[in-house]
Amino acid sequence: MNESPVRVRRTQRGDFELDLPQEERTLLRSLPHQLRELLSSDDPALERLFPPAYPDDSDLQSEYERLVRGDLTEQRLGSVDVMEQTIDASRVSEEQLLAWLSALNDLRLILGTKLGATEDIDPEDIPEDDPLAPSYALYYYLGWLEEQVVEALNTGLTPGGPEPAP
Repeated sequence: MNESPVRVRRTQRGDFELDLPQEERTLLRSLPHQLRELLSSDDPALERLFPPAYPDDSDLQSEYERLVRGDLTEQRLGSVDVMEQTIDASRVSEEQLLAWLSALNDLRLILGTKLGATEDIDPEDIPEDDPLAPSYALYYYLGWLEEQVVEALNTGLTPGGPEPAP
């Protein structure tokens, strides 16, 4: 079995190297704008990002949204901004990579909601001629890249764990 390429790795300096091929950067470059637009809309898929705190009490839910929705949206938009500003960087700080993680997660959750994706769906079962195949490919790519980011953030943090890259 071929080992998956490493796209994100912690360096000895404590920052993170992004080893993303140009075609992946091009794809990723198109996503922050789309996420920003979705975050400023009333798209039902946003419920995954802003689940109801009081599903059985519309008054409490309205008050909750009034108090926190703006701050939560602002935090998410901040992550989108960082990803957009560093999309062509070869190295990013931990804070920047955490912003990437947040934006990637938001993108994946929204796309998964729109696709109705479940754990039961195997990417190998999606025919290449399915009109949703490109969206599923993006969904699985975002999950894979998100995993790469998490692994890089965890590198060198546990005793006996993998060592940071030079």
